[in-house]
Amino acid sequence: MDFVILSIVLLAIGVYGLLTQRHLLKVFISIELVATAATLNFVMLASSLSREVGEAFLILAFSTDTCVSAVILALLVIVSRKYGTTDISKLGEPEEEATEVDV
Repeated sequence: MDFVILSIVLLAIGVYGLLTQRHLLKVFISIELVATAATLNFVMLASSLSREVGEAFLILAFSTDTCVSAVILALLVIVSRKYGTTDISKLGEPEEEATEVDV
């Protein structure tokens, strides 16, 4: 039962971070907290069935979380290089285009 409470707390902190943060790295950390809460729930559910199933779920959950983290970090680097910012509110603004003035 303690793991369920821990999972709910992790989920709440992750959702709060998603709603309040504007920095891409902080949003990434919030997404990871939500994923960790979900992983904890799946592993606790599976471990109550049998030890082997719980271990299989643990390996599957860790491998998928690692792959998702790698993809998100790669996208974070690409976005920060392309747009020059890590602020989410500035990413939605249109880029200023250089216009030539006829003289």
